[in-house]
Amino acid sequence: MYESYYGFSERPFQLTPSAGCFYAGRLHKKALAYLQYGLSQGEGFIVITGDVGTGKTTIANQLLAQLSPDEIIARQIVTSKLAPDDLIRMIASSFNLVVNEHSKAAYLDAIYIYLKRLHTQHRRALLLVDEAQNLPLESIEELRMLSNFQINGSPLLQSFLLGQNELNAIIQAPNMEQFRQRIIASSNLTPLQEDETREYIEFRLRAAGINEPLLSPDSYPVIHRFSRGIPRKINLLMDRVLLLGFLEQLSFLSAEHVQKVVDEVNGEVAHQVAAPSLSNTAKPAAASAENVQASAELEQDKPMQQLLNDSLELKIRMLKELDELILKRQRDQGLG
Repeated sequence: MYESYYGFSERPFQLTPSAGCFYAGRLHKKALAYLQYGLSQGEGFIVITGDVGTGKTTIANQLLAQLSPDEIIARQIVTSKLAPDDLIRMIASSFNLVVNEHSKAAYLDAIYIYLKRLHTQHRRALLLVDEAQNLPLESIEELRMLSNFQINGSPLLQSFLLGQNELNAIIQAPNMEQFRQRIIASSNLTPLQEDETREYIEFRLRAAGINEPLLSPDSYPVIHRFSRGIPRKINLLMDRVLLLGFLEQLSFLSAEHVQKVVDEVNGEVAHQVAAPSLSNTAKPAAASAENVQASAELEQDKPMQQLLNDSLELKIRMLKELDELILKRQRDQGLG
């Protein structure tokens, strides 16, 4: 919508960017380097953790874009709370394997035969497990057992785990010692600092074809406070800011414009959060401090959760604003 107005070659802040839009911040470089190191070793597990929206999947996609299918057959799976048997079936399906008998033994046999065939072709398999914090301990242990598929001491399957910070606690469980010994590197992604937030935005704008300044310097602290340095939240906000610029025909965006969008977003989200009923207003006298704190944190996170859902009400209002702009231009052209 606003791409042609600003002269972008592509949307600079789409949630799933192209490989050329990968911003390699300090921690992202480290995480990508660990993944590349793991590939060079050809064995062991690499674990990348971080909060929602910090770029774990983006890093994985960047790695996949660099791989040659002549050397590595890579597959990425997004997991829910899969039991070990279901995980094995999903892995077999990701490699397009067909079995005649739907049993765990049949799936494992199909995976092993496939991995041996790759080995004879001087290739190997890589499995990227996204949202790995959803896996039960037994399923993570199943991944370790798959790493035991070897020929002459060479592992046939290597796995990288990407997950939210809860994955760290899972791996630290007492009965996960054998799995921990297979981890050759791990990295944790944290939100961007304020200067990195500015670098990230300017990088994405340049990657989309804009080299001239588009935002005033004092707009970046506003963006950072709202997004807390989380790339996905930066993308969501900046997409709205550029839409505002298009609708109001702005060639330069100030901190006031950014704050206007922030206020709109906060207002829309607050409007969607249902007010507590009278029956829920009275808190039990025995409520613990921990429960009160947890409730406060949950309420604080609600606005961003609602923002990520991209409300229908917002879309309708944007369409109305666009219709009004088109009608205004048509009237102006008629007068001309």
